[in-house]
Amino acid sequence: MIAKQIQYEKTQSLNAEAERALELIGRAIRMAGYQHTQSFIRNSKHKSSPSDSIQIQKRVGFRGSDALMVKHELSHGLDFDCIGNTLSKERTKNHLAQQGFLVDRQASVPKGMRVNGGSLICQSLDKRGHLQNTTLMNGVNQLSIQELPGLSGKAYKVKLEMTDGVLLHREYERIFFARNLS
Repeated sequence: MIAKQIQYEKTQSLNAEAERALELIGRAIRMAGYQHTQSFIRNSKHKSSPSDSIQIQKRVGFRGSDALMVKHELSHGLDFDCIGNTLSKERTKNHLAQQGFLVDRQASVPKGMRVNGGSLICQSLDKRGHLQNTTLMNGVNQLSIQELPGLSGKAYKVKLEMTDGVLLHREYERIFFARNLS
């Protein structure tokens, strides 16, 4: 009974972490390409392409995981990066906020210990506009991001594979729409 309880608690923890990660990635995708109305009018002659606002690098991370980089302007409201920092003009490069997600090897695992998946890394700009990497969670086997063709607007399927390194292996999948890309 105790073993079942431990497995249940690990499953709940994996579920909560995966939901949190997917929400952060989805929020970034929805913001991709956001521009103020004034910027949109001013830049309408040299409209930026969706590829400038959202970039997917295939099979560059831990166990062939994909990487995602999103760029957008700041809104007039309160914006946050993927680790909860309030976005400000200092946290931009060329007036664009940047948020990235990738999976890398767990850095804090002692040599010879078994690795329970990789670490989901959040990339954002610090107050000097330099890219910083912060570990969001461990236990990620793979992250894959796929643009879905044929839908109005831009849609992306995000798949996250999580593990406890022993018994539990779960896949989570969501579809997110980029509101500001066409």
